[in-house]
Amino acid sequence: MKLHSKHILGLKVFIHLCALLPLFYTYFKAFSDQLGADPIQEILHFTGVSAFNLLLLSLLVSPLAKYLKQGQLVNVRRLLGLYAFTYALVHFTSYLLFDLQLEWILLFSEIIKRPYITVGFSALLILSTLAATSTKALQRRMGSNWQKTHNWVYLAVLLVALHYFWSVKSELVQPLLYCLMVLILLSSRHPKWRRALKQRKLKGQKKQQNKIKLA
Repeated sequence: MKLHSKHILGLKVFIHLCALLPLFYTYFKAFSDQLGADPIQEILHFTGVSAFNLLLLSLLVSPLAKYLKQGQLVNVRRLLGLYAFTYALVHFTSYLLFDLQLEWILLFSEIIKRPYITVGFSALLILSTLAATSTKALQRRMGSNWQKTHNWVYLAVLLVALHYFWSVKSELVQPLLYCLMVLILLSSRHPKWRRALKQRKLKGQKKQQNKIKLA
């Protein structure tokens, strides 16, 4: 069965509900003292892991659409990516607001001194850039540079995996499983990277030939 626009609309509604309702419910439980002895840690864990899950799902869309021969699935990739950024932003904001009590100097100190916060903040900056340039208008305006910019998502997901692994002091099984999923997803992009490297090599050769001609 081929997916049509109505199916994609229904899938987008489902994604909105699955992304927003748990977030609101978690904060409702936090403010009503139903998140246990350490609600701040529960919020940080939930928002961080959810951001990671959504980012992985956004990267899974293209290979899944290709495997299932359902090109319409690509239309939900942007939505998943934006929700990944939203959860990452909420994760960072919660850390700044509840853990650091809006101490900006302490935040900068933590970013510099703690490697897992350094890589996590770097990933957030990349996701912020991708979210800001995700509109179709900017895609048309940026041309080929748009795809080059959005290829930084692969670095972002590696940084997120490293952030998660370094932030966990015990029970490393789950972070290691996430790292494995990241490697599997990135390995599925191998043909794409090979084509990109080949194109870059050809451009370099053309530039070299032009220099020789001018000389």
